[in-house]
Amino acid sequence: MKQAYQKFRRSFALILALAIMLSTLSACRKEEKAEGWRAKEVAVIDDNYRTWYEIFVYSFCDSDGDGIGDLQGVISKLDYITDMGFNGIWLMPIMPSNSYHKYDVKDYLAIDPVYGTMDDFDELAAECNKRGIKLIIDLVLNHTSPEHPWFAAARDYLESLGPDEEPSAEECQYYGYYNFVKGNPSSNAWYQVGSSDYYYEGQFSPEMPDVNFASQELRKDFEAIMDFWLEKGVGGFRLDAVKEFYSGATDKNVEVLSWVNDYVKSAKPDAYIVGECWEGLLTYAQYYASGVDSFFDFEFAGPTGIITKTINYSGAENSAQAYAKALVRVQNSIREYREDAIDAPFFVNHDLARAAGYMSYDARKVKMAAALNILMSGSAFVYYGEEIGMTGSGRDENKRAPMFWSADADAAGITKGPQDMEPQENRFASAEEQMKAEDSIYSFYKDTILLRNQNPEIARGTVARLEEVEDQDIAAISKTYDGKTIYMLYNVSETDEKQVEMSQYGELEVAGYLSVDGGEVTIEDGTVTLPSYSVVVLAEKPQ
Repeated sequence: MKQAYQKFRRSFALILALAIMLSTLSACRKEEKAEGWRAKEVAVIDDNYRTWYEIFVYSFCDSDGDGIGDLQGVISKLDYITDMGFNGIWLMPIMPSNSYHKYDVKDYLAIDPVYGTMDDFDELAAECNKRGIKLIIDLVLNHTSPEHPWFAAARDYLESLGPDEEPSAEECQYYGYYNFVKGNPSSNAWYQVGSSDYYYEGQFSPEMPDVNFASQELRKDFEAIMDFWLEKGVGGFRLDAVKEFYSGATDKNVEVLSWVNDYVKSAKPDAYIVGECWEGLLTYAQYYASGVDSFFDFEFAGPTGIITKTINYSGAENSAQAYAKALVRVQNSIREYREDAIDAPFFVNHDLARAAGYMSYDARKVKMAAALNILMSGSAFVYYGEEIGMTGSGRDENKRAPMFWSADADAAGITKGPQDMEPQENRFASAEEQMKAEDSIYSFYKDTILLRNQNPEIARGTVARLEEVEDQDIAAISKTYDGKTIYMLYNVSETDEKQVEMSQYGELEVAGYLSVDGGEVTIEDGTVTLPSYSVVVLAEKPQ
């Protein structure tokens, strides 16, 4: 009995030792896998092809405990932003305003007091510069607040006129800064000027009177404003509502943008300008004739855009193949107007519901949609909170909810959000929790941006579709930049592993990959094996 027991102990000890050895080997292999392509050197180029993080300062991070985000809060999170891999920041409007959104500017040369001071902005610009972050700010040219001194002066002037007096921009230059008419034009976009017989145009709201770009004096004032911010260290501007400068008149809008672009680039040649032209491709592509670097790519964005259709809908018109064709189509359309155009892909922004809702809060789909967005050519934009799958839909304020830094509502930095925001219930974990989890949405975003940063061809390359790959679940493309070509395969099947023959493109190796479930992408004898919902970057093997 004693011998049998000793034999059992020896056998158990041997099994235990073997188990420990296998566990250690497995851990080593996991560590090797975790290093793998992620250990490759990042090849970020200092140009305007960047990965941008859009911040609504009001809801992002509160530094002083008043419940409102501020510039010091942004400064405190710069390391978070750079650690994610972003090298560009777009700040939504930061100038004095009566609204939560701050698109009704009262003073173009100041910081809204709830956000801080100009010294805070100077510090933010300096800290961004130290980290290699290009900082751009929202420049709202289409309209001002009715409390802006320009409009106030024009209003007072019109109210002072007698019944038989005609207004003149020579008497009051600010009269020429806006679009005024005498008599009620019986339109929902026109509003009475005080108690006078005059009305002003406000396509968006009575709190946003539209300006008149025919006024050369107005343009000179805007030039001084652009100079001011460029001297403050901004790297460029996001231009709001560019199709409404002259509503329905593309040629006139392009002329205004040409003036803005020429002026900004004469002052700062490497400045970056991106415009919001909320139209279909055939319209917004025409705006590239202005010379402006980028316009947001609405073809792929939102609940009815190509990314959502590729993930959520079936049929050849919504397949991975259709996604690949769309990449080429958009590229070629904008290059008809300017060969050096930089596309500006995004999935959602402050005007759209959060992406997690489109994906029915399925983390796998949220991750795959992120890859379809961030790996596009051009300057990719990500709205704050998308990297953790935040919630927000319905009224406008809901889409600008507080950044979910921590599950502890009293944690430092948590904001209250806009006053009329409805309560938002985030379905996924906070940033604090997701940063600790390898399989989180946050970690997937970080890997996706890393893959983009390691391979300059992803942002800058000319896209071509690999027509030999016919599987409807596979988007197969090449991207060529600076004499080098990479190949990218996207398996958009929710369930099926796929194999793709790539030997016809030479001897290739895996340069990096993404897999929503953590499965490995491999290549053997020219055949690539991709798990469901995965992406791989292939490069020519060194000789």
